Amino acid sequence: MKLSRGIAISLLTVFAAGCSSDKEQASPASLVNFKSSAKYEVRWKQSVGKMGDNILLPAVTPESVFAANSNGVVQRFDRSKGRRLWRIDSGFVISGGVGAGDGLVLVGGQKGEVAAFEESAGQLRWKSKVSSEVLSAPKLVDGVVVVRTGDGRIAGLDSQDGKRLWLYERATPALVARSNAGVTIHNRIVYAGFPAGKLAAIGLHNGVIVWEASVSQPRGNTELERVSDITSLPIVDDSQVCAVAFQGRLACFDAERGGSLWTRDLSSDKGLTMSRKYLFLTDTAGTVLALDKLSGSSYWKNDQMSLRKTTAALALDNYLVVADYEGYLHALNRDDGSFAARFMTDGSTIRSAPVATDDGFVVQTSGGGLYSIVIH
Repeated sequence: MKLSRGIAISLLTVFAAGCSSDKEQASPASLVNFKSSAKYEVRWKQSVGKMGDNILLPAVTPESVFAANSNGVVQRFDRSKGRRLWRIDSGFVISGGVGAGDGLVLVGGQKGEVAAFEESAGQLRWKSKVSSEVLSAPKLVDGVVVVRTGDGRIAGLDSQDGKRLWLYERATPALVARSNAGVTIHNRIVYAGFPAGKLAAIGLHNGVIVWEASVSQPRGNTELERVSDITSLPIVDDSQVCAVAFQGRLACFDAERGGSLWTRDLSSDKGLTMSRKYLFLTDTAGTVLALDKLSGSSYWKNDQMSLRKTTAALALDNYLVVADYEGYLHALNRDDGSFAARFMTDGSTIRSAPVATDDGFVVQTSGGGLYSIVIH
């Protein structure tokens, strides 16, 4: 299938156009005072360099934390104490990373570079090339490195040598939202959202389509109004997979066959989290919602972080953690969404949800701060 190379636009452009007449939503919400019922504890902090305009995520393994900056530097830290174990220069501008698994550390570049380094000492295992800019962390599962590129393609590479095993490509609309969403892999199926609200399940080892479903249908009179792209990761458990579209809907499907389970009219460019009976969503305006994952019915919402560029949530035992554009970490009680704790990092934007460890999380700021934190 020949790929139609659409024009990528910023989600901020679409959102600004949709909200231009809403004067009450002109500025981010001020933070409210509350009585803390929990406390953040910083175990360690490191400086890893700025991420520029990219969204870079730390990767966590049982013994280590890996982080990269946009200048091409990748670093490994001891997970318990934060001691730096190695530092390497990839030799290219990193725009997608970090991925880790099976003894490898993976990053992607602005010009389509994909590099795999040995976890132990940082030696280069292999370097490969894909069709365009890598905007998300490569994923490694069962010997296959899955890489998504800015032109909408998804490539499966051999983890031993970086050679291409398969390529999935599809036509795209004329106007698409620039997206840093990668893929979600579960039970040897690659789940990915696409422009025009499409969700696809793809075989991990052969790149063959298993099923495809529509999360949302484009609506509106103008091209901007009709942008209804899935710009965040699908989430999946053993029975269902859910995805949400910007200017569209939230929908859940049978993970194996793709049959529709339920839908709701919600818009998000940040994404979802699934935990126990809950589905947690941060919508386009920054409101955090808790839904029943089996039906989509509402449990609670917290709308006190409006327009603060609130990230998707990380679900911990008793709390949800979200971050915002001023570098704050907010802990919400998972039962009712009320604020439990707040912590300010270095004051720079946090662009994505924290990454879980076994007893806490790590988070990377756009200004280069890397924090290992627990909540008591």
